[in-house]
Amino acid sequence: MSVNLNKGQQISLSKSDGGTLSTVRMGLGWQAAQRKGFFAKLAGTREIDLDASAVLFAAGQGVDVVFFQHLTSNDGSVQHSGDNLVGGTGEGDDESIAVDLRRVPANVDQIFFTVNSFTGQTFEEVQNAYCRLIDESTGEELARYTLTGGGRHTAQIMAKVYRSGTTWQMTALGEPATGRTFQDLMPAISRLL
Repeated sequence: MSVNLNKGQQISLSKSDGGTLSTVRMGLGWQAAQRKGFFAKLAGTREIDLDASAVLFAAGQGVDVVFFQHLTSNDGSVQHSGDNLVGGTGEGDDESIAVDLRRVPANVDQIFFTVNSFTGQTFEEVQNAYCRLIDESTGEELARYTLTGGGRHTAQIMAKVYRSGTTWQMTALGEPATGRTFQDLMPAISRLL
């Protein structure tokens, strides 16, 4: 059963049967918002290129990143599905990042998932945007965080997955930020470590 996360809410990534998850996938979906006004029907929607990234940290230092130009982490534990330049029709994830939690190096203690508007549109121009966490072995959706209310920002630090003893936890962050790439978001991410 999926949990609809609120900003700041945490969930454990342990299975309900007491086992631990081995591979999770963070899915991102979005659509361009319909334009408003008299000429809206003539103009239609504008394509929006949102990008999902995963930034891996060890003891407060960024050690690797997975994004549209680096689809696999250096150790192979994190993999990006590839770049979607326009968003979707509302059916399924437009981009996703799979994390094999068993293979994440022991020194990596936090993984931040970010979304940025590479084309520079604000989230006021995006609709039906969400971030969700899926148990990759079963396909079960574990949690969903919905971007509501748009906003004048061009990026969002969506969530983080982090070690808590021998298990992994997830926190929905939903922190607005400004930037076209994950590099632009590093100062904002650093404040959330």
